Amino acid sequence: MTVSTLKPRLDHEHVRELLKGMIRIRRFEDKCAELYSKEKIRGFLHLYDGEEAIATGIIPLLAEKDRVVATYREHGQALARGIPMGSVLAEMYGKAEGCAGGRGGSMHLFSHEHNFYGGNAIVGGGLPMAVGLGLADQLTQNDAVTACFFGEGAVAEGEFHESLNLAVLWDIPVLFVCENNGYAMGTALELSESQIDISAKAGCYGIESESVDGMDVVAVEAAARRALKYIADTGKPYFIECRTYRFRAHSLFDAQLYRSKDEVAEWRKKGPILRFQTWLEESGLLHSDEVSKVIVEVDEEIADAVTYAEAGTDEPVENLNRFVLSPDRPEAPVPIASSKFVKTTYREAVRAGIVDALNRDTRVFLMGEDVGHYGGCYAVSKGLLDQFGPDRIRDTPLSESGFTGAGIGAAI
Repeated sequence: MTVSTLKPRLDHEHVRELLKGMIRIRRFEDKCAELYSKEKIRGFLHLYDGEEAIATGIIPLLAEKDRVVATYREHGQALARGIPMGSVLAEMYGKAEGCAGGRGGSMHLFSHEHNFYGGNAIVGGGLPMAVGLGLADQLTQNDAVTACFFGEGAVAEGEFHESLNLAVLWDIPVLFVCENNGYAMGTALELSESQIDISAKAGCYGIESESVDGMDVVAVEAAARRALKYIADTGKPYFIECRTYRFRAHSLFDAQLYRSKDEVAEWRKKGPILRFQTWLEESGLLHSDEVSKVIVEVDEEIADAVTYAEAGTDEPVENLNRFVLSPDRPEAPVPIASSKFVKTTYREAVRAGIVDALNRDTRVFLMGEDVGHYGGCYAVSKGLLDQFGPDRIRDTPLSESGFTGAGIGAAI
């Protein structure tokens, strides 16, 4: 997107949108917890309670063409991105009318229409995919940004380091957003990391980074505006650490033995909704009767979403294998007629296949360890760097998870 100003406009309309965005996420998830207790929603349920300012402050700034990659705690991001609430809840019910056809559930929300790429259950799994999405945009000169949300627990994963390194190395337009709620499931950050300043850790890779109060929706929006302006101006990635807190358990199976009720109560006093609403009422920007109207509007939307999900249908069993392979498949390449057989080596056959793919489609590129300047360990790609250039023949570090995940993201 094009950021017209770095300062959030705190007029009546905008502050109402911000407050409603957070209340909408909170009350929707409160209803989800209730429905979970009634076994309407099955499996695991990870709630965003306390972290609403992050999705609300960042995602509405993104353009329609921009992309969002999230974690398994992604209901808030999905709603902020504009996926209809009924479609989100139907997915959590496992219904065919859900945004992922009932195949993903709570942890795997997905919407191609909204450029929303999960819902990724593997900690850190979305990071290399986001790099790949950004790389594809860069190679096709699509002026878009990929916003990648992840928790501080992912910082311990190799994919975090591999992804940041590739993003900086190749100037990939990714906005990395670390939602640091202090606990990787049940282990406090200071018990698991020697460096607990996540933005400083990210900065070691040369990425522009900052930390922000993730309980302050205005501060989050201001940071997002700075980040998006920087990406638009430079094409380079940006890193925001949002320091926040989750009020509920890691998931609704979590007994929370690792923290005290007093700790949670102290953090609730600093909650993003309470804090912002109190400031709005004290400053006269929004009155309590209007807040009540917002709650009524949200509750009506939630009631409609429940009705929609309850009326949803189960996909027929005979469709079980649907989408194991994509129904939208490219046309098979036209075979090249040959009048004679050629005796060749396996190596030369592989090389010929790579060259053929690169010649057929300018979107195809080759990346991997030693494929460029070295020419491949067995000289399979020797000379291809000179023939196709560094954008399409890319040497990578020894980071298989990073560039494999990036390849998947780019292919999407």
